[in-house]
Amino acid sequence: MFESLDNPIWFALTTEHRTLARSHGIARRYAPDVSPLAALLHPTNDAFADLRQLVSPGEPVALFTASPIDVPGDWQIDRSRWIDQMICEASLVPPPVAPLPLGTMDVPEMLELTAATEPGPFLPQTIQMGSYFGIRASEGRLVAMAGERLHTTAFTEISAVCTYPEFRGRGYARALTTFVAAQILAAGKIPFLHVKSENGAKVVYEKLGFRLRAGMCLNVISLR
Repeated sequence: MFESLDNPIWFALTTEHRTLARSHGIARRYAPDVSPLAALLHPTNDAFADLRQLVSPGEPVALFTASPIDVPGDWQIDRSRWIDQMICEASLVPPPVAPLPLGTMDVPEMLELTAATEPGPFLPQTIQMGSYFGIRASEGRLVAMAGERLHTTAFTEISAVCTYPEFRGRGYARALTTFVAAQILAAGKIPFLHVKSENGAKVVYEKLGFRLRAGMCLNVISLR
């Protein structure tokens, strides 16, 4: 079961997110306004040829792989780095105050928050990928959020955990992550997430019960 996390985007786009998938042969991707994430069954020349049918020249797409990849000559690697994949199998107690559910009417504020904090790609239709929750300041401004991204039959990814700088240090990220993870566990799935090794949030995730499962290679590639 855990081996599916070596290729989580593929398993999301062929199971729980198959209705969001654009497919050709053994390549899959999300629509450009949903997410830049894409996947190959295996990183072969044939698979890259299939992915070529789904990507416009110069358009970057991102793949998670268990090891670094080589790309055919008509592709280029724009960026490649290791990130940590963490999972949580422990029971979590939800925070005392439940964050507010966010919907399509909240997307403009969500886009402003993620643009200011850069937790990872968040686009106009990313909200289709799962449930999102937020915390608002007393005047009503959305100041922190987190939600779900990749969904497979056994796992759900936590993503877009972010807080405006002036509201950090109040435990919002911890409360949001705890809440979303508890929701996932209550649904019978295992929460997982991806984080840069140097990101201080990793310590928070460890205190919540997340453990390192594996290093993953984040590859951003584009057609020449």
